Amino acid sequence: MNGENISFWEKLGKIDRRWIFLIIGLVVFIPIAFGLRMTVHVSPAVKSAYDTINSLPEGSVVMISIDYDAASMPELQPMLKAILRHCFDKNLKVVLINFWPLGLPIGNQGLEEVAKEYGKVYGVDYMNLGYRPGDIAVMLRMGTEIRSVFYGDIKGTPLDSLPMMKNIHNYDDIAVVVGLEAGSMGDAWVQYVNARFKQDLILGVTAVMAAGVYPYLQAGQIKGLIGGLKGAAEYEKLVNHPDFGHIGMASQSWAHVTIILFIILGNIGYFMERRRKRGL
Repeated sequence: MNGENISFWEKLGKIDRRWIFLIIGLVVFIPIAFGLRMTVHVSPAVKSAYDTINSLPEGSVVMISIDYDAASMPELQPMLKAILRHCFDKNLKVVLINFWPLGLPIGNQGLEEVAKEYGKVYGVDYMNLGYRPGDIAVMLRMGTEIRSVFYGDIKGTPLDSLPMMKNIHNYDDIAVVVGLEAGSMGDAWVQYVNARFKQDLILGVTAVMAAGVYPYLQAGQIKGLIGGLKGAAEYEKLVNHPDFGHIGMASQSWAHVTIILFIILGNIGYFMERRRKRGL
């Protein structure tokens, strides 16, 4: 009996790592393939972001800045789509801008997909200003006149030719700016746009960045914070439209559980082997 146990733990310690990779792969893949979801509890930070947009009167303008690329898309794209659904459901106007050039097609894809769901019309209910280099300089100049840096939209159409842009000139005409961030642009929105123009801000960031952004929320410099895939799933719950955020959280959570189990088994195996060697 004891010999069998020793043999088992010895084999466990020498298991081919490819089996571990395969198991982790299956644990991640199965929830995505079968659309499995998990229960999500909404945090105060995400609820505050939701309430800020939810309190806006119909026709208000929400500007969303796409400051991420494909590497951060799994965390931030679900946030974009959940926020867009909220805006369009409340008949808010949406203006998309991009400070990351590789985020341009990603953001536009999400915008057009959700706009189609709600039957929204480009140039009337939403629009995409596209990408401009310059970061902080662009942010500051938009405080005076958006047309001084964005001469046309993503299609090259002059802004004054688009009905919804006729009364949008600077931050005075924008109710909330939502920065979806995979880098340092969120700091710039707070330090230059909120500080100088008193613009209301909401930040959506990758999970690894969330802890560093919380001080802005606690200081009242941003109105809400959506952190990582969990934050995206929470916002999906608030808008009553579970999507990839919920599915991704199921994959992520089960992967974490599986890794923890492997760590526990590995440690048990180590101590069992050490005990066996001492008994020899």
